[in-house]
Amino acid sequence: MTTNYQTIESLCTNNTNLSINDIYQIYDVSRSLQIMADLAKANVFIDCLVSDEKHAIVVAEASPNTAPPVYENSVVGTIAYQTFEPGVMYCLTTGNTMTSNRAFTQERKKVEQSVVPIFSEDNQVIGVVIKEKSIGDQVEHQAEMKAVSKTAESLGGLLIDEKENEPFVPELMEEAVFYISMDGRLVYSNPTAINLSDELLGNPCNNGENLLEYLPFLKDVVNNSQHMLVQEQEVYNKTLKIKKIRVPYHDIHNGVFIIIRDLTELRKKEKELIQKSVAIQEIHHRVKNNLQTVASLLRLQMRRGVPEDSKVYFLESLNRILSIASVYEVILSNSNIDEVDIFELTEKIAKLLVNDATYEGQRITFDIEGESLSVESNRAVSVALIVNELIQNCVNHAFTNGIGGHIHVLFQQYEEQIEIGVQDNGIGYSNSDSPSLGLNIVKRMVEFDLSGVFHIEGNESGTKANFRFPEERRV
Repeated sequence: MTTNYQTIESLCTNNTNLSINDIYQIYDVSRSLQIMADLAKANVFIDCLVSDEKHAIVVAEASPNTAPPVYENSVVGTIAYQTFEPGVMYCLTTGNTMTSNRAFTQERKKVEQSVVPIFSEDNQVIGVVIKEKSIGDQVEHQAEMKAVSKTAESLGGLLIDEKENEPFVPELMEEAVFYISMDGRLVYSNPTAINLSDELLGNPCNNGENLLEYLPFLKDVVNNSQHMLVQEQEVYNKTLKIKKIRVPYHDIHNGVFIIIRDLTELRKKEKELIQKSVAIQEIHHRVKNNLQTVASLLRLQMRRGVPEDSKVYFLESLNRILSIASVYEVILSNSNIDEVDIFELTEKIAKLLVNDATYEGQRITFDIEGESLSVESNRAVSVALIVNELIQNCVNHAFTNGIGGHIHVLFQQYEEQIEIGVQDNGIGYSNSDSPSLGLNIVKRMVEFDLSGVFHIEGNESGTKANFRFPEERRV
């Protein structure tokens, strides 16, 4: 968006020695800034000399709609100091044009700057139009390419001027390093390269011989027009990572570096890991199925009839088994078999227990608050059992009036600790009550399996139980 006349008039009147006619001429030029910015894909400004003639002030600007802007915020009204933008001051004081000059913006960004003067009717410089295009990435890229070229040239020189018995870095490299002329003849090979060609062919390629005839799989790499190229190939039952770097040397010698790394063992290990991951997934699947089979047998036994005083114990055992099965269900639903989202896990367990309570006639609701947190799969089994016992304790003991109530589960994470709280609005837990089997299970698992602490308290408003444990297992 271009700057309006009132802004330009105010800035020029208060900060410059320009006349009304000069100011209007500046404004007239400013009306074309947006078109200039869009065409040039650059920021365009108008600067005018301030009254003391030591610096300039930005009186108008336009950001391109066709490219990312150089400035995050408007710079109209800011001072352009000679230190940062000498080209601007040079043009303002001499009337000479500056093109493709490099400068720093007031936000310390590198830009390519072109500056042209604005002349009054009596041929006096009254301002300048400035085009600025960001070149920060371009400068860094040029510096990187210059460094790469210089390094490659130095390496080429070392190879061509190599003297006997002088230590050379490639001799110590694990990668095979070949240096060949543009017609494919071998100039240099390090010990690893000699061993590789001997291993692939039964005899090494000697200096002066055509390496591409010995190792024809390199032809496509060497003949590729790119100066730098990386490929991975399957050759002679080996997996090889091949890098090519074309090297100019003082415009006299031209050659190519070929650097080969044997990835055969690495790829073999990767395949073994994939196979083991598949096997672990299958084990998890079978464990989940077996647990669900045991749960089905317990349900069948309960349907066929168990003593009334034993029914609650069957139900508690059933829920514990299903809670552990939920861990494997979460594992199988995710790509990461080593970690389990305990937020998702808790949600599954809570739904299971609350649905059972609803089936029994109690109207119980629940909500879970907090962010998703993941722990190792073996610790997730402990978390599942603990959460199961705490929620089941609420369902069984908090709402004795038969009406039901609400259960709130809170996840928190701070200072490398995970804290999970389970709160109900039931009759409240009394410290004088003897601990149940479920609470004993909770206390032991929190302390011994998770290296954490457990706390429970109650009053007339309900019961609040929470346990805290470190994110990482303590050795």
